[in-house]
Amino acid sequence: MTYEYGRVINDADSHTMETADWLYDYLDTDELREKYGTLYRADKSGRVVSIIEKAKERSNDSEADAAAAENPIAGDKGWAAFGAFDASERTRMLDKYGFVSQLVFTTACLGAMKKADTDEEKYGLVRAANKAQQAFCNGDDRLVNVAYIPLDNPEMAFAEAKRAIDAGAGAVGIAPMPCGGRSPGHPDHDAFWTMLESRSIPFMIHIGTGTKTQDKDYHNNGRERAPDLHGGGENLRFSDFTNLCFAPQEFLTAMIYDGLFEKHPKLRGGVIESGAGWVPDFLDRLDYAFKSFKRTDPYLKDVDMLPSEYIKRAVKFTPFPGEDVGAMIAQAGPELFMFSSDYPHPEGTKDPVGKFEATMDGLEEETKDRFYRTNYDAMMNYNSSPAMAAA
Repeated sequence: MTYEYGRVINDADSHTMETADWLYDYLDTDELREKYGTLYRADKSGRVVSIIEKAKERSNDSEADAAAAENPIAGDKGWAAFGAFDASERTRMLDKYGFVSQLVFTTACLGAMKKADTDEEKYGLVRAANKAQQAFCNGDDRLVNVAYIPLDNPEMAFAEAKRAIDAGAGAVGIAPMPCGGRSPGHPDHDAFWTMLESRSIPFMIHIGTGTKTQDKDYHNNGRERAPDLHGGGENLRFSDFTNLCFAPQEFLTAMIYDGLFEKHPKLRGGVIESGAGWVPDFLDRLDYAFKSFKRTDPYLKDVDMLPSEYIKRAVKFTPFPGEDVGAMIAQAGPELFMFSSDYPHPEGTKDPVGKFEATMDGLEEETKDRFYRTNYDAMMNYNSSPAMAAA
């Protein structure tokens, strides 16, 4: 098989674009099915459902199917994309581009979870969403279900994380925020982190729940609110985009201060779709703060390494296409950054590889291979091989 980019690539970010009935069969009760079993009810125009139905018609139209499969990344995005919700199409997309492993995150289900009235409802929705995502991934070993686990209720979070991992989830998504009034290193979460470490399951921090956006009072500037022209999966505007880095920084700082990376030396994780140009400065500020406070802070006295060393050991980051990956690597090291397509969201652009390549002139092939392949391997406890490109 000849791959489009001539190399093996691990893709650290992709999504499903869920159909309206995506959750229905996986919800446990008639009450939950009645209340939450149909997505996009707020779309009174029916636009989303009509796009989905048109995309489904490809399976009966060989010409439309061939056209969509020719170059999916440069083609339609969102629900109309090739493999947006059809797992057999996604497999063909992986074949074409040489993505030998691809993390799969939900899109619409997070919004449904926010509407839950009780913990029982929330975790019922979480369970259904994770089951639906697993069903999408089950037909191809390259598709890795990232099970979303809200940490609000530690017992329910642990139970669902264990169930999802037992069912095949290869990573666990968590919101970069205090959940249930607790820091991530609170003792109530000990069993959760111990399970992730012992089973080599990485945590994933992804844009979405917990992401910091610009305070709404800043929108009161005497001007009409600008429309969302980008139209991406997360619907961000310029003033929100610049805040993306803050929630991951706060969360990772808490993990270090709470001693999680000290207590769990094999714990691994990723910060996905939050950009990465901020990472070199973040590492410098972590170390500066540590050196400034370690003599007086009793908790910092128990930390054996520089904070930046914990991050470099445990965490990987996905830059946005167009960010200067070469400069990030020069400033912070080659072990931190990895490729992502964000497929089929438009934020991933129609040529993510080309945009990344344009910033990596002069880098040795080994360094580029780390970005496209082996940093992901380290995060996922995976073992891809360059020989796969010639298979």
